[in-house]
Amino acid sequence: MKQRGLPLLVKKALDRAIAGSALVVAAPVIAVAALAVRRTMGAPAFFTQTRAGLHGKPFVIHKLRTMNEARDRRGQLLPDDERLTKLGRFLRSSSIDELPQLWNVLKGDLSLVGPRPLLMDYLPLYSAEQARRHEVLPGLTGWAQIHGRNLTTWPERLAKDVWYVDHWSLGLDLEILAKTALLVLRREGVTTTAGSTMPRFRGNGVVGQA
Repeated sequence: MKQRGLPLLVKKALDRAIAGSALVVAAPVIAVAALAVRRTMGAPAFFTQTRAGLHGKPFVIHKLRTMNEARDRRGQLLPDDERLTKLGRFLRSSSIDELPQLWNVLKGDLSLVGPRPLLMDYLPLYSAEQARRHEVLPGLTGWAQIHGRNLTTWPERLAKDVWYVDHWSLGLDLEILAKTALLVLRREGVTTTAGSTMPRFRGNGVVGQA
C-alpha cells in the first residue's frame, strides 16, 4: 500500500503527536544522559550526521554520543569496538542514544516507523530494488529492526526495508512500535555477532567493517 492520501495524513499526525509527547517525557532522561556523556567523554554530548531521507535527500540526524575520539599513533580513529565506552554501551542497549531523534520526527525528517536512515555514501551502492527503501520517510524503528536489528546481513536488512514499503499500513506501524518496545526492554539485537556496530555497507556481495 502506497503512503498517500488520508492514511498518510493520519500517519504524519500520529508521528508528531506521539513524538511531541514522548519528547516532553524523555527530556529529563536526555538531559541527564547528555551530562553523563559530557562528564565521561567531553564535549559535544550529541552526535550529528548527515543521512539519506525521503527520496535520498540529505538531512541531519541527532543522537547522543556513545564513542570517544581515541586515535592511533597515525592520528586515525580506532575501530568502533575500541571507542565505544561503557556508558555508550548502556545508551545503545537501552536505546536512550536514539531519543534525540524525536526532534527529527517533529521536524518531519523522520517518521516513527520506516527504514532506518543510512549514510549518504550508500546511495550509489544500492541495487534499483534496494533503493526503493527511500520511497517513504525513514523511521526511528522499522520492519528490519524487529527482525534481527543489527544481527542481520545487509541484503536481508535492505530486503526487509523494501518489504515494509510494499506492505505498509497503519496497523503494521502499530505492530512494529509494540514489538520495538519489547525489544528495547529486553535489550535484544543491538550488537552484531562480529562487533558492536553494523559492518559498513560496501555494495551487494561485499562486506567490510565500518
